[in-house]
Amino acid sequence: MKLGSFSFVLHSHLPWLAHHGSWPVGEEWLHQAWAHSYLPIVDMLRRFGEEGRSDVLTLGVTPVLAAQLDDPYCLREFHLWLGNWQLRAQLAAGQWRTADPLLRSLAADEHQRAAKAIEEFESRWRHGFSPVLRPLVDNGVIELIGGPATHPFQPLLDPRIRAFALRTGLADTQLRLGHTPEGIWAPECGYEPGMEDGYAAAGVKRFLVDGPALHGNTAFGRTVGSSDVVCFGRDLEVTYRVWSPKAGYPGDAAYKDFHTYDHPSGLKPSRVTGKQVSPEDKKPYDPELAAQTVQKHAEDFIDVVVRRLKSLRDQHGRPAHVVAAYDTELYGHWWHEGPAWLEAVLRGLPEAGVHVTTLRGATEAGLVSGPVDLPASSWGSGKDWRVWDGEKVADLVSSGAELQKKLLATVAPGSVRSAAQDQLVREALLALSSDWAFMVTKDSAADYARHRAHVHTERFDELARLIGYGDALKAEELAARLRQQDGPFGHLDARAL
Repeated sequence: MKLGSFSFVLHSHLPWLAHHGSWPVGEEWLHQAWAHSYLPIVDMLRRFGEEGRSDVLTLGVTPVLAAQLDDPYCLREFHLWLGNWQLRAQLAAGQWRTADPLLRSLAADEHQRAAKAIEEFESRWRHGFSPVLRPLVDNGVIELIGGPATHPFQPLLDPRIRAFALRTGLADTQLRLGHTPEGIWAPECGYEPGMEDGYAAAGVKRFLVDGPALHGNTAFGRTVGSSDVVCFGRDLEVTYRVWSPKAGYPGDAAYKDFHTYDHPSGLKPSRVTGKQVSPEDKKPYDPELAAQTVQKHAEDFIDVVVRRLKSLRDQHGRPAHVVAAYDTELYGHWWHEGPAWLEAVLRGLPEAGVHVTTLRGATEAGLVSGPVDLPASSWGSGKDWRVWDGEKVADLVSSGAELQKKLLATVAPGSVRSAAQDQLVREALLALSSDWAFMVTKDSAADYARHRAHVHTERFDELARLIGYGDALKAEELAARLRQQDGPFGHLDARAL
């Protein structure tokens, strides 16, 4: 603590993808992130736990992702995907038999990685994510944080729907893991003044904002407004060393290139080589060169953290706190070498005199200062709401606002639970996922995103029509069919809205 404290915060999230297409997004997206990020990172955390380490990092898992990682259909499909990965590596070995020695070695390495993933899945994950995650939470290896059910952009929600989505998400985590999170990763770090009161009412004690919301003053957690709820800000000076809009470690020439595929096998055989190098001219991936680069970048990051903490200690006259926060999927899925880099940093920071802890640990250590009034903000482009409330998605915003009005007008309190009303709420929450607007604004599978928002809105409208007409039998029949495809959060009770 003499030097200061550091927290990694990882945000694990994908929208509901089950039964909604396969390639190139859809379920393929889930399977790739599961194989290349979730399996290796959980394995790393398990090994840290076996070594007796605690408060290694703060791990956010959104309820909608947890629902998929526990879902029997998703588990079965992922198992098949892992087998297919191994077969594709075997295919590549035959194709690359006379190719560059690095390519032949890559095919063998892919086959071994797939075999290891299959063994890990069959020995530890067959009953889902929750039984794997719970010991890490129970033993204090990690701090688990949660969030609203389907990851909606909260500032655009009616306060009643916002509160319901958060309660539903927290209850879901409690059911799966036996722990109600005290902290949340607010979806997209979206905030509007006054939201801390809703957090306090739901039992949330801390949440994340982006550094600019605190004008870069992220050295300590801050209580928000007149509440006791604490916000922590991402230290962008440190965070962007890894992943910035313009530069960062994953773009190094030695690392595996995410965007270049060998289409017959679906494998990624190339290294980045250079930013202006066309795919056909990229060099084969060299694991030894990549491993050397991982070590170099880990040492650089540790040096950056140490220098930042020394600067903050000199500025404030006491040890401070640095938060580096990222999407979990960066580590392994987007950045192949990410898990190895993360482990090297987590092992190297304590050796450099840095106290590694969680947001909970930082709070308990008193690394919190006086109150702050936060502005409306997010971690998106411009650090405002433009990604989710901009011109490109004006139609989605308008449709979402109309859906919310209709939802509140249709759901009726009563003593008898209605499966039709439960599914109505479920379809509404799926339609309001923040992912659809993000994908449209960023032009990333925008057609898929618009389709998903439209499908859930259309289903919602049909259920609302049947409920409004009093056709209970048809409404229940439709709800039963829809739940076969979109049935997360079985505990969801529309009467609580």
